[in-house]
Formats: sequence, structure tokens, C-alpha cells
Amino acid sequence: MTKYYTRVCNFYHGEESLKKLKSKKALPLNGNKSISFDTIEIISRKNNKKIFFKDIKFLQKVQKIKVKNDLKKITKKKIFKKLDLLQSPILMGVLNLTPNSFSDGGRFNKKKKALSHIKEMVECGCKIVDIGGEATNPGSNDINETIEWKRIKSVLNEIKKKNYFISLDTRKSSIMKKGINNKVSLINDVSGLTYDKKTLEVLKTTKIPFVIHHMQGTPKTMQKNPKYKNVILDIYDFFYSKIKEIRKAGINHNNIILDPGIGFGKNLKHNITLIRNISIFHSLGFPIMLGISRKRFIKDISENNDSKYRIGGTISSSLYAMMQGVQILRVHDINEINQSIKVFKSLKF
Repeated sequence: MTKYYTRVCNFYHGEESLKKLKSKKALPLNGNKSISFDTIEIISRKNNKKIFFKDIKFLQKVQKIKVKNDLKKITKKKIFKKLDLLQSPILMGVLNLTPNSFSDGGRFNKKKKALSHIKEMVECGCKIVDIGGEATNPGSNDINETIEWKRIKSVLNEIKKKNYFISLDTRKSSIMKKGINNKVSLINDVSGLTYDKKTLEVLKTTKIPFVIHHMQGTPKTMQKNPKYKNVILDIYDFFYSKIKEIRKAGINHNNIILDPGIGFGKNLKHNITLIRNISIFHSLGFPIMLGISRKRFIKDISENNDSKYRIGGTISSSLYAMMQGVQILRVHDINEINQSIKVFKSLKF
């Protein structure tokens, strides 16, 4: 039996979105009247077609049922603990407390510098601070939990006194437990909850919000000739299966974020295809997060126009993601990205 996937496209924003909704010529994305759409792409592994949303009634029965069910998830307002998803895109600020992360390793791994950087990011508009003590860029080796916890312990202990939304970037259940005891608000496990078998039990017991992240392979191996039959649909199926798995494990809350893992087991073509078609993941019914900041694909595209922090490429891909309704952007340069969003919205919306 053919499996169908629904991708919403042809988005409207701001005043234009409000007008389209008022005249019933579009549907809201996630209950947000500031962004709407009027076109649906119906995709299978053999073909695809785009239709105006009011033409769903002309589809074959199987397609019609699938699209209608997906539209319920796509248009429904998303509620997430402590986050206002209607104020998207929400910026997640990266804080690597490591000596070897790919772009800022060693810059903020001292407590004083880390705390200062957190304060600066929050003042510039960061709503989520993502703290990690293990580098997971291509080629990275695993580190033991003692070293990882030592790197982040003092910073977490200090900022738990603040009213920050803290995300903990870790693959280890023991680190998750300690972080939760230090009042972190979100678990961001780049392994897709597969590295540590005890992770699901921790998430179930604590009921903490978490990210389902996609990665092919491990940080050590993920960029060694990654392959997919269809990168968009393969990752969609991964998310679908993972959601079924966590439900079966007894995790019933909806405080879940999906991250397709740009650069995590993907080549340039995979990354570009994912970003261009990122709106397909709205039909899974959860907020989408995209980590595109300073990534290698920017260098691959810009070639001799590459730069150390790749701010230009990060800004352009962030704005594109925003226009596709991506709710959370994981970035390093909070002030510059926030500046670009404010100016773009002022001109466009």
C-alpha cells in the first residue's frame, strides 16, 4: 500500500496572512494567524503533486483521509511548557562548555566567561540556553560522564538560581538526571534517544520536555559517506517510529520538539533538500527546531566566500526556515540573528 506524506507550502505572513485567513483563502499554521498556507504537496516515494487546500475533496479516498488527518495536526495550536510558540522563531543559544567544539570550543568553557555569555545571549533575545559538555561535531570521540559532568556542573548550579529556560545537550541518562536536579527545562539528545538505553526511562519518570534529534551513525562516523533512499521521507519515518516508541514507553505528554539534524550524517545535498522541504515535518504535529548555525553546508555553498563564523549563511538559512514556519532556531550569534529577523519582519510583514 502506498504511503503518503503531507507537506504544506506557499506561506503567507503578517498582514497578508490575516487577510487570507479572513477571506478563508488560507489555513493557519499551528493556530498562529501570523503565518498561513494555501497549498499542500502530497508526496509518496514514487511521485508528488501540489493542490490548493480546498481541492482536497477531489482526492482519492485514501489520500483524502491522510491529508485531512495531517491538516488537523498542522493547523492545531501548539502548546509547549514555558515556551510561547506563537512568538516564533524562538532562538536557542548555543553554549559549548567544551575545549573542542567545532566553532567555539574553548571560548566559554570557564565559568566566568560562560555565565557572562549566557547573560549576553539572554539580553539579546535568547529564549532557550542550550548547554553541552561533550563535542558532537563530525569526528568527535565519546567522553566519559565524569568529564562531561565536571565541565557543566558549576555553570548549571549557578544558573539554576535564574529564571532561564535551560536545555541540556547530552546523550547520557546519568547527566540528564543530574541536570534535571539542577532545574534544566529541556533535554536535547543528538543521538535521537538511542545512545543510552536508560534515557527513555528518565524521560518517562521525570516527564521533562525533550528534543527528538535525527543523526545517522555516531559523531565519530556520521560524515563517512551518509546515504538515504529519500532523505526527507527517511527522516520523517524515523520521527514517526520514534514517536510510536516513546508512546509505547509510557511518555504521553506533547512537550516534544523535532530536529532533523542538519550536518549530522548528511552531505550537502541532504542538508539542502531538508532545509528546502522542512515544512513536511509540521504534519507530525510537533514544533520544529533547526540547527543551521555556522554549519559546514554554508562553506560548501559559499566556497571562497566562506568566513570564520559564517554569519551571512546562518542568517539567510534562518530567515528561510522562519518563512517555512520553523518555530525554534538553534544558533550561536543571538544578537545578529535577532537583528536580521527584526529587520526582515519589518520589511516583509
